[in-house]
Amino acid sequence: MSVLGTSPERSDADAKLRGQAIFGADLSRTGMLWAALARSPVAAGRIRAIDPAPALRGDGVLEVLTSADVPDWRTGVIVSDTPLLAAGSVAYEGEPVAIVVAESRTAAEAGARAVALDIETAEPVSTPEQALEPGARLVHPDWNRFAVAGGEDIGRNGNVVAEVVHDPGDLDEAFAAADIVVEGTYRTPRQYQAHLEPKMALATYESGRFTIEVSHQYPFRLRDRVAQITGVAPSAVRVVGHHIGGGFGAKLDVSLEAFVALLARRFRRPVRMQHTALEERLVAPCRANAIVAVRSAVRRDGTILATDVEIVSDSGAYANNGPALSSIPMFVFGSIYRVGTARIRTRNVYTNTAPTGAYRGVNGPWLVFANERHMDAIADALGRDRRDFRLASLARDGDLMRNGQPLTEASILREAFDRVDELAPWRDIVSRNQAQRGIVSRNQAQRDAGARTSQPAESDADVLRGAGQAAAIWLTNPMPGHATVKLNEDGTATVITSATENGSGAVATGLRQIAAETLGLAADAVTITMPDTDATGYDAGSQGSRTTHVVGRAIADAAADVRTQVLDRASRMLEAAPEDLVITDGVVTVAGVPAASLTLGAVAQAATWSDGPITAGASYVTPTPPHDPACATGMLIKGWPTPTYHLHQAEVSVDTVTGRVTVDRYVVCQEVGRAIHPDAIAGQIQGGVAQGLGFALSERVDLDHGRYVQRTFKAHGLPLAEDVPKVEMIVMEHADPAGPYGAKGAAEPPIVPVAAAVANAVSDAIGVPFDTLPITPEAVLEALEAEPNGETVARAAREPVVNRDGEQERETTGRAS
Repeated sequence: MSVLGTSPERSDADAKLRGQAIFGADLSRTGMLWAALARSPVAAGRIRAIDPAPALRGDGVLEVLTSADVPDWRTGVIVSDTPLLAAGSVAYEGEPVAIVVAESRTAAEAGARAVALDIETAEPVSTPEQALEPGARLVHPDWNRFAVAGGEDIGRNGNVVAEVVHDPGDLDEAFAAADIVVEGTYRTPRQYQAHLEPKMALATYESGRFTIEVSHQYPFRLRDRVAQITGVAPSAVRVVGHHIGGGFGAKLDVSLEAFVALLARRFRRPVRMQHTALEERLVAPCRANAIVAVRSAVRRDGTILATDVEIVSDSGAYANNGPALSSIPMFVFGSIYRVGTARIRTRNVYTNTAPTGAYRGVNGPWLVFANERHMDAIADALGRDRRDFRLASLARDGDLMRNGQPLTEASILREAFDRVDELAPWRDIVSRNQAQRGIVSRNQAQRDAGARTSQPAESDADVLRGAGQAAAIWLTNPMPGHATVKLNEDGTATVITSATENGSGAVATGLRQIAAETLGLAADAVTITMPDTDATGYDAGSQGSRTTHVVGRAIADAAADVRTQVLDRASRMLEAAPEDLVITDGVVTVAGVPAASLTLGAVAQAATWSDGPITAGASYVTPTPPHDPACATGMLIKGWPTPTYHLHQAEVSVDTVTGRVTVDRYVVCQEVGRAIHPDAIAGQIQGGVAQGLGFALSERVDLDHGRYVQRTFKAHGLPLAEDVPKVEMIVMEHADPAGPYGAKGAAEPPIVPVAAAVANAVSDAIGVPFDTLPITPEAVLEALEAEPNGETVARAAREPVVNRDGEQERETTGRAS
């Protein structure tokens, strides 16, 4: 019986449920020192003095180090702009300026608070708009001295970290031929990953090598980054991974690890660091805040002739992944919808705020939010049904994305629209919502007239309802993976890999099932090791839905090699041809002769003492899809490999008295290639939608002069269980020939369309466009009160405004944010 498509228990379930799993935050070593960072209390300023004396007077404090005591070069993932400790100036609140080393955590943290900092405060560059103003203060006056990996030209200039431009040069002609021009500006805030386990690191130094123990999503990047910062060869750094208490992208790059490495070498003792709850929030690499302006030239028949997109995203004080992520708009605009020609310009800019980074789906949620809100705006301007307009605009198989990559399976998205409509018919929902608006309108009219009646109020007389859809295409991260599969002498198998289990179940379920299926074993007969960069081949970590597809492919290939070795050895033992043998439930049998059989354990033992242990390794990297390498300047991500297709549909209720938005129903149609572990996929969809709802409706990561306003979970506004409906799921399987048993990525996409679908539904409900997130009750009430006499509830709103441009009459709909 196949183990694929079943949902066996996670390999880590028992240990985690019993509290026996060892997370990074649980680690300790005999003789261990603790360290803590003194951080800048201001967003921008010049360091005049750092006085360690108050800290050194504390009990147990051993030393205070500043920038003069650590390597003085700058490093980074793409742009080498980040110092280990600030020297001369600080660029964001929370930037490290000194390290305090002590015998205990309490002493280290007290010492860090005691370090006396004299910083001459400067007016921070707080927003992307400020960063781009003519004559704006430069966050890094010496920006042109920063090295860029590979010498790439990424369009850097002053406060612009990176710029990607795709401009075919034919937009003016297309806009001149338009009947209407639809414009919108879409604004989204940062989003904090909100993982429960804080970042930590523990380092030892022995015989010229560092060993760093962590809870980290990407051990090999960590190895290379620590080597870069400390100035040693990557082979001099060993990274050992432990269970991860959440990450969602926040644990993909270096954080505390280089500090503990340097201190372990300096003191020749184990050194441990761990963020406090406040530090986690101050320096978290949040999803970037962004502004997306979209302008489309449209014919009255609904044909989109051209789209002009201008994007500004906030990198914070340092570049981090911003230059690479600036390529992603190329795969969102003009991909799933036919838009004629398109110009796309993306600028990622420095501000005096904490550096932004990766959060599940990276900038997908805010890019799809802008794209799908804009599709609604065009449909409204045309007077078209929003679903019908999307269907009429969908890309077809063979259409090209902006990078020249052909969409070979675009028709999957049309299937998704059909499947969702079977479950939740759009026209029925729209009709029901229109009837409800009539009830609210009559109730409002009675209130306005001051009418008194003995008639009971109509049901839900203050509740407006709306529906919204959002579609997306998303990639499966292609970066390299490696695995070794070993058949043990007891007939079980061990997979040796540095793929990390960050909670998705990709390692704890899917990878085990792939190995088990290939070897004819039960899933619980397969063990997967914890990450160790000394013992495994390179793996690009838990990111971008890549683990099941990429590492799974490596495991499938390695396990197939092991299977071949088993059949070869067993054929000699059973005196039968290899092609006549089958492996089922850990037993090798001659087909049709059940008595002629051997256990896998017997075969493994025989091989170990004759030819040697049965083992095999394999690697896999997804090939870059065909594309036009000259399609844009500054583009680092060239292709959109192993794409998957998705449609979300939201139904909401809006209380016109309180402004509260309730998500009544949420339907997801997600394409996954092959559902290896259906329950794990369902968990990822439910969780992704929950995170997306927080981004859309309630989470606050506000900045005031460069400093975060919300500093606790209580103030943050994470969605509660009562805020999240049970998601209705449709899983489509369209096998990828390159994937393990057809699997593609599944974990990232569920968050990507959520904010767009919900915003479209709320806008539909109240008749006012919501182009800024989050959609809080206060924002809803403000929108309702802005409309005269509450008439918003009874009309479609968003009527186009007629402009004249020379002899060409056109309509331009402007979208206020």
